[in-house]
Amino acid sequence: MKICIYGAGAIGGYLGVQLARAGADISLVARGAHLAAMRERGLTLLMGDEEHTVHPRCTDDAAELGVQDYVIITLKAHSITGVIEKMQPLLGPRTRIITAVNGIPYWYFYKHGGAYENSTLESIDPGGRQWRELGAERAIGCIVYPATEIEAPGVIRHVYGNNFPLGEPSGEITGDVQRLADLFVHAGMKAPVLDRIRDEIWLKLWGNVCFNPISALSHATLDVICTDPATRALSRAIMLETQSIAESFGVKFRVDVERRIEGARKVGAHKTSMLQDLERGRPMEIDPLVTVVQEMGRLTGIATPALDSVLALVAQRARIAGLYDGATVSAGLTRAVA
Repeated sequence: MKICIYGAGAIGGYLGVQLARAGADISLVARGAHLAAMRERGLTLLMGDEEHTVHPRCTDDAAELGVQDYVIITLKAHSITGVIEKMQPLLGPRTRIITAVNGIPYWYFYKHGGAYENSTLESIDPGGRQWRELGAERAIGCIVYPATEIEAPGVIRHVYGNNFPLGEPSGEITGDVQRLADLFVHAGMKAPVLDRIRDEIWLKLWGNVCFNPISALSHATLDVICTDPATRALSRAIMLETQSIAESFGVKFRVDVERRIEGARKVGAHKTSMLQDLERGRPMEIDPLVTVVQEMGRLTGIATPALDSVLALVAQRARIAGLYDGATVSAGLTRAVA
C-alpha cells in the first residue's frame, strides 16, 4: 500500500510518523527548511515522554514518487488549487484522495443527492478545478481532530488527540475506506468509518466558523471567547446561522450549540489556527472556514448577519496584513462536468 502525504507539516508529519511506524510505504511532500531537515535527520515525533524518528522518502517533487494507492492531502484547504498540476503524477485510475483539511471539501456535493448533486462552490474550488482535475470520484472524507505543531524543522510535537473519522461521500463502507481505517487503527489512531461523513464535517466546522475569525480579531484564546458574555453570544449567533444552513442540506447535528461551545471552552487557553497564522504571517484560512458558509447560506436564501459582519472584519484584517487575497463570491452553484 503506497501512501503519499501531500503537505507534510504538523498534521501530515504526525500521520507520516505513525503510519511509517506501522509499516506503511510512506512518502512525504514538503518544502523549505522542514524538508531539508527531514532529508538530513529524518522526521521526529514527540509524544509526551516518547520520541520516535522515521526516515520516509521526502521530496518537493511529486513526480519522483509515481502513482499512489492513497494520497492524503494535509495542506491548508486554500492551498490545494495551486498544487493540482504537481499532484497529477501521483494519481492513477485507482488512487484515492483523502481530504484531511478543515472546512467544506471540494467534493462535498458528489453523491450528495437532491438539487445540489455534482455542484461545486466557488469559494473553495474556483472554477471547479479540484473537482475536475483531482476527481470527486477519488475522494474519501477525513476530519482532523488532533492538535500538533512543528516544534522545529523536522520535529513534530503532538499536543492532544488521535481521532481521524473517515467516510465515503456516498456513505458506503467500501474496501478502500475500510483498509485505510484499519491501517490508521494499526498505527495507533482512531479512524471510525462514518456513513454520514458530512455531519462530522459540519460539527468540526461549527466551531471553526466562529471561533477562528473571532480569535483572529480579538487575539483571545478559546477559553476567553467561550466565557466572555459578548464573544460567547456572538459565537452562538454565528453557530445558529450555520446550523440552519447545514440542516437545509440535510445535515444532522448530534450535539446542541451550548454543548459545542462548552467543548471548546474546556480546551482551555488554546489559540485557533487562524490566530496562529495571523501571528506568524501565514496566509489565513478564511474561505474554507467562513466564506463557504456564507456562500451556502446565499444559495439557500438563509440570512447570515452575524457571520457576514465577522467575515467582513476578519477579511479586511487579513488583507491589511497581506495574508488574504480572497474575493467576495456571488451566490450560485456551478455544475461540475462529468
